[in-house]
Amino acid sequence: MARFRLLAGPIPLHHQVYLDLRAAIDAGEWRPGDRIPPERELAERYGCSLITVRRALGDLARERRLERSRGRGTFVSRPPIDLDLDGTLSFTEELHHLGHDPATRVVTARTLPAELHVADSLGIAVGASVVHLERLRMADGEPLLLEQVFLSEARFPGLLAGDLEHGSLYELLTQRYDTQVVRAREALEPISLPTREAHLLGVEPHRPALRIEGIAFDRSGLPVEFARSYVRGDRTRYYVERIVIRSGPGEGTTADADPEPLIVTSHR
Repeated sequence: MARFRLLAGPIPLHHQVYLDLRAAIDAGEWRPGDRIPPERELAERYGCSLITVRRALGDLARERRLERSRGRGTFVSRPPIDLDLDGTLSFTEELHHLGHDPATRVVTARTLPAELHVADSLGIAVGASVVHLERLRMADGEPLLLEQVFLSEARFPGLLAGDLEHGSLYELLTQRYDTQVVRAREALEPISLPTREAHLLGVEPHRPALRIEGIAFDRSGLPVEFARSYVRGDRTRYYVERIVIRSGPGEGTTADADPEPLIVTSHR
Protein backbone atom coordinates (compact mmCIF):
# COMPACT_ATOMS: atom_id res chain seq x y z
CA MET A 1 0.00 0.00 0.00
CA ALA A 2 1.29 3.45 -0.89
CA ARG A 3 2.67 5.52 2.01
CA PHE A 4 2.34 8.76 0.09
CA ARG A 5 -0.72 9.70 -1.91
CA LEU A 6 -0.10 11.23 -5.31
CA LEU A 7 -2.77 13.67 -6.39
CA ALA A 8 -4.23 14.12 -9.85
CA GLY A 9 -3.96 17.71 -10.99
CA PRO A 10 -1.62 20.28 -12.53
CA ILE A 11 1.52 18.98 -10.76
CA PRO A 12 2.95 15.98 -12.69
CA LEU A 13 3.21 12.75 -10.72
CA HIS A 14 6.98 12.49 -11.14
CA HIS A 15 7.39 16.01 -9.74
CA GLN A 16 5.31 15.10 -6.69
CA VAL A 17 7.58 12.13 -6.11
CA TYR A 18 10.60 14.40 -6.61
CA LEU A 19 9.30 16.92 -4.06
CA ASP A 20 8.66 14.24 -1.43
CA LEU A 21 12.03 12.58 -1.93
CA ARG A 22 13.80 15.93 -1.76
CA ALA A 23 11.95 16.77 1.47
CA ALA A 24 12.93 13.38 2.92
CA ILE A 25 16.59 14.00 2.12
CA ASP A 26 16.46 17.51 3.59
CA ALA A 27 14.80 16.12 6.73
CA GLY A 28 17.58 13.57 7.18
CA GLU A 29 15.60 10.43 6.42
CA TRP A 30 18.63 9.46 4.34
CA ARG A 31 22.04 10.91 5.09
CA PRO A 32 24.83 11.65 2.59
CA GLY A 33 26.31 8.35 1.44
CA ASP A 34 23.16 6.35 2.28
CA ARG A 35 21.60 4.18 -0.38
CA ILE A 36 17.94 4.99 -0.91
CA PRO A 37 15.37 2.20 -1.48
CA PRO A 38 15.30 0.48 -4.88
CA GLU A 39 13.09 1.88 -7.63
CA ARG A 40 10.50 -0.89 -7.25
CA GLU A 41 10.19 -0.25 -3.52
CA LEU A 42 9.78 3.47 -4.16
CA ALA A 43 7.12 2.77 -6.76
CA GLU A 44 5.19 0.79 -4.12
CA ARG A 45 5.72 3.58 -1.62
CA TYR A 46 4.13 6.11 -3.94
CA GLY A 47 1.72 3.84 -5.75
CA CYS A 48 3.07 4.81 -9.14
CA SER A 49 4.95 3.32 -12.07
CA LEU A 50 8.69 2.69 -12.30
CA ILE A 51 8.91 5.29 -15.07
CA THR A 52 7.51 7.96 -12.73
CA VAL A 53 10.07 7.05 -10.05
CA ARG A 54 12.95 7.07 -12.55
CA ARG A 55 12.02 10.55 -13.78
CA ALA A 56 11.98 11.84 -10.21
CA LEU A 57 15.34 10.22 -9.44
CA GLY A 58 16.76 11.63 -12.66
CA ASP A 59 15.75 15.16 -11.63
CA LEU A 60 17.41 14.73 -8.24
CA ALA A 61 20.55 13.31 -9.86
CA ARG A 62 20.77 16.33 -12.19
CA GLU A 63 20.62 18.56 -9.11
CA ARG A 64 23.48 16.50 -7.63
CA ARG A 65 21.33 15.44 -4.69
CA LEU A 66 21.57 11.79 -5.73
CA GLU A 67 24.26 9.73 -7.41
CA ARG A 68 23.19 6.70 -9.41
CA SER A 69 25.67 3.85 -9.80
CA ARG A 70 24.91 0.97 -12.13
CA GLY A 71 24.86 -2.28 -10.22
CA ARG A 72 25.13 -0.61 -6.81
CA GLY A 73 22.04 1.55 -6.49
CA THR A 74 21.22 5.18 -5.85
CA PHE A 75 22.97 7.11 -3.09
CA VAL A 76 22.44 10.46 -1.41
CA SER A 77 25.17 12.81 -2.56
CA ARG A 78 27.29 14.89 -0.27
CA PRO A 79 26.93 18.60 -0.98
CA PRO A 80 29.86 20.02 -2.96
CA ILE A 81 32.39 22.24 -1.22
CA ASP A 82 32.10 25.81 -2.48
CA LEU A 83 35.44 27.54 -3.04
CA ASP A 84 35.94 31.21 -3.83
CA LEU A 85 37.85 31.37 -7.12
CA ASP A 86 39.09 34.95 -6.66
CA GLY A 87 39.46 34.90 -2.88
CA THR A 88 42.67 35.75 -1.03
CA LEU A 89 42.64 32.86 1.45
CA SER A 90 44.95 29.90 0.97
CA PHE A 91 43.45 26.47 0.35
CA THR A 92 44.09 25.51 3.98
CA GLU A 93 42.63 28.73 5.36
CA GLU A 94 39.51 28.50 3.20
CA LEU A 95 38.84 24.87 4.14
CA HIS A 96 39.25 25.71 7.83
CA HIS A 97 36.84 28.62 7.40
CA LEU A 98 34.27 26.27 5.85
CA GLY A 99 34.54 23.84 8.75
CA HIS A 100 36.58 21.14 7.02
CA ASP A 101 39.87 19.52 7.93
CA PRO A 102 42.36 20.32 5.14
CA ALA A 103 45.46 18.31 4.34
CA THR A 104 48.10 18.12 1.63
CA ARG A 105 49.94 15.04 0.37
CA VAL A 106 52.97 15.28 -1.89
CA VAL A 107 52.74 12.89 -4.83
CA THR A 108 55.74 14.04 -6.87
CA ALA A 109 58.67 16.28 -5.93
CA ARG A 110 61.54 16.25 -8.41
CA THR A 111 63.50 18.25 -10.96
CA LEU A 112 63.25 17.67 -14.71
CA PRO A 113 63.98 19.44 -18.01
CA ALA A 114 61.39 22.03 -19.00
CA GLU A 115 59.17 21.12 -21.93
CA LEU A 116 58.26 23.79 -24.48
CA HIS A 117 54.95 24.82 -22.92
CA VAL A 118 56.41 25.04 -19.40
CA ALA A 119 59.51 26.87 -20.62
CA ASP A 120 57.44 29.45 -22.53
CA SER A 121 55.19 29.98 -19.51
CA LEU A 122 58.15 30.57 -17.17
CA GLY A 123 60.25 32.54 -19.64
CA ILE A 124 63.17 30.09 -19.51
CA ALA A 125 65.00 27.98 -22.09
CA VAL A 126 63.60 24.65 -23.22
CA GLY A 127 65.42 21.94 -21.30
CA ALA A 128 66.30 24.18 -18.37
CA SER A 129 65.85 22.49 -15.02
CA VAL A 130 62.49 23.04 -13.32
CA VAL A 131 61.06 21.92 -10.01
CA HIS A 132 57.99 19.75 -10.57
CA LEU A 133 55.73 19.54 -7.55
CA GLU A 134 52.55 17.48 -7.57
CA ARG A 135 50.26 17.58 -4.52
CA LEU A 136 46.87 16.24 -3.55
CA ARG A 137 44.77 18.81 -1.68
CA MET A 138 42.24 17.11 0.58
CA ALA A 139 39.29 17.89 2.82
CA ASP A 140 38.38 15.58 5.69
CA GLY A 141 40.73 12.95 4.27
CA GLU A 142 39.17 12.98 0.80
CA PRO A 143 41.03 14.29 -2.29
CA LEU A 144 39.46 17.40 -3.83
CA LEU A 145 42.04 18.48 -6.37
CA LEU A 146 45.38 17.44 -7.82
CA GLU A 147 47.83 20.29 -8.22
CA GLN A 148 50.79 20.17 -10.61
CA VAL A 149 53.28 23.04 -10.26
CA PHE A 150 56.43 23.92 -12.23
CA LEU A 151 59.00 26.48 -11.06
CA SER A 152 62.46 27.45 -12.29
CA GLU A 153 65.12 25.59 -10.28
CA ALA A 154 67.67 28.32 -10.99
CA ARG A 155 65.37 30.90 -9.38
CA PHE A 156 64.33 28.69 -6.46
CA PRO A 157 67.32 26.46 -5.58
CA GLY A 158 66.75 24.01 -2.75
CA LEU A 159 62.98 24.39 -2.90
CA LEU A 160 62.38 20.65 -2.58
CA ALA A 161 64.05 20.69 0.85
CA GLY A 162 61.23 22.82 2.24
CA ASP A 163 58.07 21.59 3.98
CA LEU A 164 55.73 21.12 1.03
CA GLU A 165 52.97 19.28 2.88
CA HIS A 166 52.26 21.36 5.98
CA GLY A 167 52.94 24.89 4.81
CA SER A 168 51.88 27.25 2.04
CA LEU A 169 54.04 27.16 -1.09
CA TYR A 170 53.52 30.89 -1.63
CA GLU A 171 54.57 31.66 1.95
CA LEU A 172 57.70 29.57 1.40
CA LEU A 173 58.52 31.51 -1.77
CA THR A 174 58.02 34.78 0.10
CA GLN A 175 60.02 33.92 3.20
CA ARG A 176 62.91 32.00 1.65
CA TYR A 177 63.24 33.61 -1.78
CA ASP A 178 61.71 37.06 -1.24
CA THR A 179 59.26 36.35 -4.07
CA GLN A 180 55.62 37.28 -3.57
CA VAL A 181 52.92 36.09 -5.93
CA VAL A 182 50.46 38.92 -6.51
CA ARG A 183 48.38 37.87 -9.51
CA ALA A 184 47.65 34.97 -11.82
CA ARG A 185 46.14 34.48 -15.25
CA GLU A 186 44.16 31.23 -15.32
CA ALA A 187 42.01 29.32 -17.80
CA LEU A 188 39.21 27.00 -16.65
CA GLU A 189 38.08 24.09 -18.80
CA PRO A 190 35.62 21.25 -18.14
CA ILE A 191 37.20 17.88 -18.94
CA SER A 192 36.92 14.12 -18.43
CA LEU A 193 39.57 12.99 -15.97
CA PRO A 194 42.54 11.10 -17.46
CA THR A 195 43.19 7.68 -15.95
CA ARG A 196 46.23 8.60 -13.85
CA GLU A 197 44.71 11.77 -12.41
CA ALA A 198 41.42 9.98 -11.70
CA HIS A 199 43.28 7.25 -9.80
CA LEU A 200 45.07 9.81 -7.63
CA LEU A 201 41.80 11.59 -6.92
CA GLY A 202 40.10 8.33 -6.00
CA VAL A 203 37.42 8.35 -8.70
CA GLU A 204 36.70 6.44 -11.89
CA PRO A 205 38.44 7.57 -15.09
CA HIS A 206 36.57 9.97 -17.36
CA ARG A 207 34.49 11.46 -14.54
CA PRO A 208 33.64 15.16 -15.05
CA ALA A 209 36.27 17.52 -13.66
CA LEU A 210 37.57 21.04 -14.01
CA ARG A 211 41.09 21.75 -15.23
CA ILE A 212 42.58 25.06 -14.13
CA GLU A 213 45.78 26.05 -15.90
CA GLY A 214 47.69 29.27 -15.55
CA ILE A 215 50.73 31.36 -14.73
CA ALA A 216 51.39 33.24 -11.48
CA PHE A 217 53.38 36.49 -11.47
CA ASP A 218 55.38 38.48 -8.94
CA ARG A 219 55.21 42.23 -8.29
CA SER A 220 57.58 43.01 -11.14
CA GLY A 221 55.46 41.05 -13.60
CA LEU A 222 57.85 38.12 -13.94
CA PRO A 223 56.34 34.61 -14.09
CA VAL A 224 56.85 32.62 -10.90
CA GLU A 225 55.10 29.33 -11.60
CA PHE A 226 53.16 27.44 -14.20
CA ALA A 227 50.42 25.39 -12.57
CA ARG A 228 47.76 22.92 -13.63
CA SER A 229 45.04 21.63 -11.29
CA TYR A 230 42.48 18.88 -11.77
CA VAL A 231 39.42 19.54 -9.62
CA ARG A 232 36.81 16.88 -8.87
CA GLY A 233 33.47 17.90 -10.32
CA ASP A 234 31.46 15.82 -7.87
CA ARG A 235 32.88 17.30 -4.67
CA THR A 236 33.94 20.84 -5.51
CA ARG A 237 32.24 23.91 -6.90
CA TYR A 238 33.76 27.31 -7.55
CA TYR A 239 31.98 30.61 -7.36
CA VAL A 240 32.93 34.15 -8.37
CA GLU A 241 31.41 37.32 -6.99
CA ARG A 242 31.35 40.15 -9.52
CA ILE A 243 30.54 43.84 -9.31
CA VAL A 244 28.27 44.69 -12.22
CA ILE A 245 27.69 48.36 -13.06
CA ARG A 246 25.24 49.03 -15.86
CA SER A 247 25.00 52.27 -17.75
CA GLY A 248 22.39 53.79 -20.00
CA PRO A 249 21.90 52.76 -23.64
CA GLY A 250 24.97 53.26 -25.75
CA GLU A 251 27.24 53.88 -22.77
CA GLY A 252 30.02 51.64 -21.58
CA THR A 253 30.28 50.02 -18.17
CA THR A 254 32.96 50.21 -15.55
CA ALA A 255 33.80 46.58 -16.23
CA ASP A 256 34.58 47.45 -19.86
CA ALA A 257 37.45 49.65 -18.75
CA ASP A 258 39.65 46.67 -17.87
CA PRO A 259 40.48 44.85 -21.14
CA GLU A 260 42.41 42.06 -19.41
CA PRO A 261 40.79 40.95 -16.15
CA LEU A 262 43.02 38.94 -13.84
CA ILE A 263 42.03 36.20 -11.42
CA VAL A 264 43.94 35.98 -8.17
CA THR A 265 44.79 32.41 -7.31
CA SER A 266 44.45 31.21 -3.75
CA HIS A 267 45.30 27.52 -3.64
CA ARG A 268 49.01 27.31 -3.15
